[in-house]
Amino acid sequence: MIVEATVGYPAWLQSRLPHPVVWIGGLIAGLERRWNDPETPERRRRELGVATVAILIVTMVVAGVLIESLPLPEIVAFAVVILAGSLGLAQRSLYDHVAAVARPLTAGSLPGAQTAVGMIVGRDTETMDEAEVATAALESLAESFNDGVVAPVFWFVVGGLPGLFAYKAVNTADSMIGHMEPRWRAFGWAAAKADDLMNWIPARIAGGLIALAAGKGWRTMLRDARKHASPNAGWTEAAMAGGLGVQLGGPVRYDGVVSQRPVFGEGRRPEAGDLKRGLGVYIRACGLLWLLLLVGGLMWPR
Repeated sequence: MIVEATVGYPAWLQSRLPHPVVWIGGLIAGLERRWNDPETPERRRRELGVATVAILIVTMVVAGVLIESLPLPEIVAFAVVILAGSLGLAQRSLYDHVAAVARPLTAGSLPGAQTAVGMIVGRDTETMDEAEVATAALESLAESFNDGVVAPVFWFVVGGLPGLFAYKAVNTADSMIGHMEPRWRAFGWAAAKADDLMNWIPARIAGGLIALAAGKGWRTMLRDARKHASPNAGWTEAAMAGGLGVQLGGPVRYDGVVSQRPVFGEGRRPEAGDLKRGLGVYIRACGLLWLLLLVGGLMWPR
């Protein structure tokens, strides 16, 4: 975690060696093109979606086992596992992306903030006001704290590199094909369900860490988390709303169509300063996770 938080995945390395998530995405896209034919009966497409998730999990588990089994000196093997594990985290990149929204928003450049937030959310950003930009960025920060930090760490602790790689494969599949639109509903069903299952425990841990880091938010989290359509995303979003004393959620616009979403929290609409406060909560929540891992490691029987 310290390695990834310090250097992330540098641009110079990305240009020479694509991030493993890019490889996973390529495999998913290839299987989707081959198997997700609209002319195929829905039941059969669902079965092929299950097969896709199974192939992804088996492939990534095997990759993790092979890396952990490399015949290397102990200290080198440890370094390889740590470096490979850091590729499954997104602490640094998540902070950088949200900070890129906070800077222009704080400086009063709404168009710059709209462009930056468009890099991390799929909703329409051109007509957003300050509160909508801040809301979108805070929601992304809260949800991605689980998807990009807590859940990968959880599965690394539970299953080593095989567990971490399997989680990243499922999470990437969910983001690519786990949608409710007609094209994806059947084929992406297994990816969405697997992602819900693998995030169930981590999401609740992540929500608790946010509430602890903020010093408040427990009541809002416990009251509002289940309002979300996702069984997991509401825990971190509600905790962030309660922790900052603001209101998240509400209507959003996708491709010109307004979608009504539940509201989390009871406070005012967020503004630029709340985004900077949210980043502070995020940093402290990551620190609490580091501390939790350190204490757990020291107490683990040897």
